[in-house]
Amino acid sequence: MAIEQTFAIIKPDATAAGHAGQILGMIEKAGFRIRGLKMIRLSKQQAEGFYDVHRERPFFSGLVTFMTEGPVIVLAMEREDAIKQWRELMGATNPEKAAEGTIRKKFAHNIERNAVHGSDAPETAAIEIPFFFSLAELL
Repeated sequence: MAIEQTFAIIKPDATAAGHAGQILGMIEKAGFRIRGLKMIRLSKQQAEGFYDVHRERPFFSGLVTFMTEGPVIVLAMEREDAIKQWRELMGATNPEKAAEGTIRKKFAHNIERNAVHGSDAPETAAIEIPFFFSLAELL
């Protein structure tokens, strides 16, 4: 199996609660190589641009407000089967349905404040990674 890249965000709820270090530890323990990492505060324009695919959905405005309320940590990561492995480590979007030991089961509050984001396909990762990282920033 080939090495694959994926993108992740540790969301404002998890950073505000002090869970970023534990989440990063889980990522490394799961065998991911972190190629890029930075803490940023998303502007409204950045959040709207990043989540543009959801613009017509009823939760869009609330999502933008949530993602701009505090710092986030963005990551570019790689490993074999990275997208599938990251989505399994994150757990179900709704933490009530997430498997034990997943990030969302441990740290998410609800379906909207669910601690982390992850790319859902290689095509998505190919858009999301360069949204936040230049080639020079990726190791």
